[in-house]
Amino acid sequence: MINTVKIEESIHFLGVNDRETHLFENLWPLDKGVSYNSYLIHDEKIAVIDTVKSTKMDAFIEKIGGIIGDKPVDYLIINHMEPDHSGAIKAVREKYPNVKIVGNKKTFEFLEDFYGIMDHHYMIDDGDVLDLGKHQLKFYLTPMVHWPETMMTYETTSKTLFSGDAFGGFGALDGGVFDDEVNLEFYTDEIRRYYSNIVGKYGAMVQKALKKLKDAGIDIQVVAPTHGPVWRSNPSCIINYYDKWSKAETEEGVVIVYGSMYGNTQKMADFIARKLSEKGIKNIRIYDASKTHVSYIISDIWRFKGVVLGSCAYNTGLFPAMEAVIHKIENSQLKNRYLGIFGTASWSGGGVSTLNQFAEKIKWQKIGESVEAKSSPKEKEFEMCQQIADEMAQLLIHERV
Repeated sequence: MINTVKIEESIHFLGVNDRETHLFENLWPLDKGVSYNSYLIHDEKIAVIDTVKSTKMDAFIEKIGGIIGDKPVDYLIINHMEPDHSGAIKAVREKYPNVKIVGNKKTFEFLEDFYGIMDHHYMIDDGDVLDLGKHQLKFYLTPMVHWPETMMTYETTSKTLFSGDAFGGFGALDGGVFDDEVNLEFYTDEIRRYYSNIVGKYGAMVQKALKKLKDAGIDIQVVAPTHGPVWRSNPSCIINYYDKWSKAETEEGVVIVYGSMYGNTQKMADFIARKLSEKGIKNIRIYDASKTHVSYIISDIWRFKGVVLGSCAYNTGLFPAMEAVIHKIENSQLKNRYLGIFGTASWSGGGVSTLNQFAEKIKWQKIGESVEAKSSPKEKEFEMCQQIADEMAQLLIHERV
């Protein structure tokens, strides 16, 4: 029996869950899995919006047949060509050979590159409308959110925005599909982790996309992304998150990330955290860069205003796990943070000096003097760590409304 979920009477959710894949894009941990969401509109003309990863195509094709029976699919709308959403295109074409593939000019360039030449193209441009009968689909091009061909599809009757990867996140849908059926605290964390690591560097393009939707004056009652929950009760919540994150707005809090071989740099991290707490800062996150995947670290750095980075010296350079952290921060193009630096060195330096070079490039507001203890922190270094904590807390508290 096919378990169907409806957004409204004629619009069906075709999502599938992936709890087997360990790393999304072979990079990002999927401890809680991920969903690949597709949608079907059953009207005079039948349209499928996006597909799923190739490993899930059999379940996907079965779901389509369970809804429409022997009827043909008339249109396959491709909002995004990344293979976790386009992986079943060939399976849909094989099952429904006369289906028209709907996309923009860039879509079809990617389509040929990934899957070879296909016919029955239906090319659309910004603002074009496709009539299905009772439902009309209007298309909005949103390039670089987060690929060149990305677009969104708005259904005018149900006022549903099929948004592609925008507004999506990690996490399989464990029974609940809609925002009013799930624990939003969990999904918000996973949506921010997805945004900050995959979409985040394209914040300017996200702002352009949000402006385009606003200027179009469309009434968005449902946001239906290709990952994560469908937002039917409070779609403005996820839209506001994207607006906030793409403008690099922050919450009060400090993320302390360190690399330590023998625990001495860790002592300094714990000391700074305690002094921040004594000053009234409650949102403090400490990460050992060797044990926590960088995607979780970046997610919290995206969330909080204060960042304190620490490293021991390793072979005259930065501790390797911290190299990955600062590289990811640079690649994310994050702005408007407070930054403190600390660390240790014994027979050579390299850790703190590399972090200082990073500070010059990133151009965040530097807090206090950089602290480098010889082998292990002594009273002088702890005093300097306290200065970082005091100044950081003072700046954060000053920003309170």
